Amino acid sequence: MSLATIAGNEVHVDDEGFMTEYDEWSEELAKQLAVNIGIDMTDRHWEAVRFLRDDYATEHETATLRRMTTISGIPTKELFQLFPKKPAKKMAYIAGLPKPVGCV
Repeated sequence: MSLATIAGNEVHVDDEGFMTEYDEWSEELAKQLAVNIGIDMTDRHWEAVRFLRDDYATEHETATLRRMTTISGIPTKELFQLFPKKPAKKMAYIAGLPKPVGCV
């Protein structure tokens, strides 16, 4: 685990740049993380990210796309439009959560 400076904040990250400390995240930090990967956050993006954060707080693991679609009600096709190519990985990155199990 190493430290990275994002949006003026020092945060703990893993080797791939995913945050490792849940409480270090903020929406201001998320905005910069989104910019880093070319995502322009809309209300619908925030809905997905907030769902992931809330779900992680109770489940203690990053939700899969299937869980995300089933529980949040955001269709898989829309998640791919919001977070192109690798939605689970991109959502977790912006949400300041560990990379989901099964993501390469």
